Order: sequence, then C-alpha cells, then structure tokens
Amino acid sequence: MSSTTYVEYWALRRTHALVQVAMALMTDPADHHWGYDTAKRAGVRSGVLYPMLTRMLDEGWLTDGWEDPAEIKEKRPPRRYYELTDKGRTELGALLADAQTDVRFGKLMEGFA
Repeated sequence: MSSTTYVEYWALRRTHALVQVAMALMTDPADHHWGYDTAKRAGVRSGVLYPMLTRMLDEGWLTDGWEDPAEIKEKRPPRRYYELTDKGRTELGALLADAQTDVRFGKLMEGFA
C-alpha cells in the first residue's frame, strides 16, 4: 500500500465494521484503547477487530504497548493497548468524514460528530 493512503485503499472496501472500529477509536482519540473494550464499543468480533488493528499498526496509525504489571489489581496478565498517532487521527477522521456522506452508513453515522 505504499502508493495509496489507507483511506484510498479502503474506499471500495469500506465496511460497516471498519467504520464502527474507526468510530470507537475516534470517540476518545487521545486515550489508550484496549482490544476487548474496542470490540465491544464497536460491536465487532475479535476476529474482525484484530486484523484491522494490525493493519493500522503497520500503516503507522496506531502505536501499541503493554499495561504496567505493577498497576494491575486483579489476578490477570497485562493487557495490550493501542493509541492513535497523529497520522491515525488524520486518516480515521478522513475515513469518517467520507462515511458521513456515504448513504450506506447514514444510519450508523447518526449522532456521530
């Protein structure tokens, strides 16, 4: 995908799932996003979400890291988090702006600013 942006690449492949994930990430673009919470917020299965997150990482839209084990109060392993980069905020913003004018996503985009 070196000669096109992610938005251009997905222009024909834009799906409800992609738009839902973009909306979930852009609801709070400065926050850490946990995979499980993002899947629930977006209403998509993990098998749909994680390939998208991997592609967004590869494109430089996200960075990732691991929760500090010292801050975990429950007995569980550290969780991986994702953060939007400036490029990610720009590209997802453009994707959502395009989705707002696409009749396929009219109902989905209602109320999203």
